[in-house]
Amino acid sequence: MPKNLLAEPQRLTCWVLTNGMAGFETQGIGIAEALGLTPEMKRVAPSAPWKWMAPWGPAQPDEHIAPPWPDILIASGRQSIPYARMIRRKSGGRTFTIVLQDPRIAPVNFDFVWAPAHDRLEGPNVLSTAVSPHRLTRARLAEEAALFEPQVARLPRPRVAVLIGGTNSVYRLTAETAADIAGKLAAVADKGASLMVTPSRRTGERQTQILKDALKDSPAVVWDGTGSNPYFGFLGLADAVIVTCDSVNMVGEAAFTGKPVHVIELEGGQSRKETKFRRFLDAIYESGAARPFTGQLERWEYDPLNATDEIAEAIAIRFAAHRKRRHVQ
Repeated sequence: MPKNLLAEPQRLTCWVLTNGMAGFETQGIGIAEALGLTPEMKRVAPSAPWKWMAPWGPAQPDEHIAPPWPDILIASGRQSIPYARMIRRKSGGRTFTIVLQDPRIAPVNFDFVWAPAHDRLEGPNVLSTAVSPHRLTRARLAEEAALFEPQVARLPRPRVAVLIGGTNSVYRLTAETAADIAGKLAAVADKGASLMVTPSRRTGERQTQILKDALKDSPAVVWDGTGSNPYFGFLGLADAVIVTCDSVNMVGEAAFTGKPVHVIELEGGQSRKETKFRRFLDAIYESGAARPFTGQLERWEYDPLNATDEIAEAIAIRFAAHRKRRHVQ
């Protein structure tokens, strides 16, 4: 992770502003931490009609979004955009405004915009990367691996981290699909591998139970949702990763490990979003980090993907220029 990107980061204030969705918050916190900042979390939940007008309309008054304005604002998600515009305006341009994800309005409304490459967003203040920012570091992977090692010590190698997402606006994880995945995972275990499985909140109780039932006689650990989340620990302990395709964040974090990433492609609709997911997956495959899951484990090597450092470095350069223009000491 880059060090000392900002001059005296301990003197700077930073907000991460989202609608509370975990994916948005993870990206914002990851960038803040890479810059050496300790962010204050701000969550907004505008009601109608303000939420309908986002990102183009005004921000709904919110007593929690008030001066003193931060030195750096990291906003992510459509509902955060009116607030980012408002803060930039009311701070007189002093607050350096960063938007993660396509803001759906002109990037010139902000100081810096990161967008995934599959969004095809362009602009002089836009940086695009194939994978998303996250909170993973080599040190954190090692720490989490050590924390969860006792839970999987009995499992033989190779150990496979299995990251299961679920139904979203693009893809579907039905009970039938879960049964098919479970059967393929059991077959992988039958060939000598062990499995460390983490379902998500979107997986669904029925689908999770299907996985548990299918793997009950296999060398496998399936997280039951209680206690500390072993997600990062399992990634650190794994020799390979199997991940469903429904989360850009999960696939990107798996590709950070440098371990073979096998992607389970779920059934999806032919939507504009699905097309963007398709571009993302194709780019990940082309990078050499991942391959479609065929029901068998494969071995290969690639350079780990890490956009967080690249994004943080670009922000630090622009922030320094911003402070210089405003003669801020």
